[in-house]
Amino acid sequence: MKLIIGLGNPGREYQKTRHNAGFMALDLLLAKYGFTKEKNEFNATVYLSTINNEKVLFVKPLTYMNNSGASIRQIMDYYKINKKDVIVIHDEKDFPIGKNQFKTSGSAAGHNGIKSMIQHLSGEDFNRWRLGIGLPENSRMMADWVLSNFTKEERELLDQSIYNSLSFLQDWINGDTFQNIMNKYN
Repeated sequence: MKLIIGLGNPGREYQKTRHNAGFMALDLLLAKYGFTKEKNEFNATVYLSTINNEKVLFVKPLTYMNNSGASIRQIMDYYKINKKDVIVIHDEKDFPIGKNQFKTSGSAAGHNGIKSMIQHLSGEDFNRWRLGIGLPENSRMMADWVLSNFTKEERELLDQSIYNSLSFLQDWINGDTFQNIMNKYN
């Protein structure tokens, strides 16, 4: 079983914000691969799917970004999912919009959602898909920046960059290592 987590904040007011890039990518994955059931459990919306006979859970934590790890830990424990079968999709301020990167581990680099994941997963060694949201113009506060909406042009660029990599999931399910995924899509 694979667990694909999109990080973001629940609620209409956050729906189009930069911090919700993980939710946006998850929506595009769901549109491509589909799901058979949607349910709310463990403070998350969980979408169940089967791709090439592999069970896949697509998850949007509803705990807000700063507490994402608590919800995910419960899901991993309940479904007995190993960290190597997890990927966390999140916004990355240090990349321009349109640049994305797969990564196998690393620090939180100030990202509160990743800090929560590291805390609840007992380490930095989990797969990630980092989606560039760019840095704020001028000296705009980072919290204001990540909670601001994408412009129409920025959203189109983000979506296109995500579309270009959606096949990673098919490759991963078919047995490619995450290192191969990084080599192919980064």
